[in-house]
Amino acid sequence: MEKLLEQFSVGLFFWQVILFLALLFLLRKYAWKPILTAVKKREDTIQEGIEFAEEAKEKMRQIKEDNKAILAEARLEGDKIIKEAREIKEQMINEAKDKAKEEGAKMIESAKEVIRTEKNAAVNELKNQVAELSIEIAEKIVKDKLGSSDKQKELIESALNNAKLN
Repeated sequence: MEKLLEQFSVGLFFWQVILFLALLFLLRKYAWKPILTAVKKREDTIQEGIEFAEEAKEKMRQIKEDNKAILAEARLEGDKIIKEAREIKEQMINEAKDKAKEEGAKMIESAKEVIRTEKNAAVNELKNQVAELSIEIAEKIVKDKLGSSDKQKELIESALNNAKLN
């Protein structure tokens, strides 16, 4: 440190102080204002970015809430649609069952009618055959019994007696 004090020169010190002050003046006039302006702009930009990020964060929160509400509403609507579809399905099944029952009843009634018709036709056919057979048998019996004139007279008298009684 002594060496520094021995080499100290007032003139050099004076010029150094003047150069330093001139440098400060030039820096203040030409550098400090643009630097401070740039720093201020940067600070404002950062602050705007923070505010924008906070706004975006709030919007995202709001969008999430809206999405939750929309999803809940969509679920309710989906459940409602499924319930309606089930009801429609049940109604269609019941209508189909009822229609099938009606068709079945119609078919059964139609079959019963066909059976009645066929039965009546068969009974009539059977009656006709029995009548024909009875006539053939009666013919044979009558031919056999009425082959002689005595038997014919007896039959006529018997028929007359029976007719009077009735």
